[in-house]
Amino acid sequence: MTIAWTTFTPWASLAGGLLVGAAAAMLILFNGRVAGISGIVGGLLRPARGDIGWRVAFVAGLVAAPLAWLAFAAAPRLHVAASTPVLIGAGLLVGVGTRLGSGCTSGHGVCGISRGSLRSLAATASFMAAGFAVVFIVRHVLGS
Repeated sequence: MTIAWTTFTPWASLAGGLLVGAAAAMLILFNGRVAGISGIVGGLLRPARGDIGWRVAFVAGLVAAPLAWLAFAAAPRLHVAASTPVLIGAGLLVGVGTRLGSGCTSGHGVCGISRGSLRSLAATASFMAAGFAVVFIVRHVLGS
């Protein structure tokens, strides 16, 4: 994927970040839950009694928000320079990583670090280091 720097929207990005932070803060303050997407969706796959409603509402909001954006603005142009098998493999590796890391970038990176969790700091540093290493290897060593 490439970013069209001529159409980069820092104010919309800032607003989006503020909304993500506010939503994460409200979920933990009012529901006592961390806004980790993998954990929320995982809880839907093995639901506990009385624990489904807020999870469904959260996931529905994740789907509805981009649709609401489309009512006011055009969708950004995206170019993904990877094949479908590569994207599927990458998605599976991310899924395995979230299980091994006991959470995802939203749970550890957004919520965990903001709560001062050393475990989340270590997990996020590991996510980022692995991502940097993979990009470097794929782009500069393999030359793709």
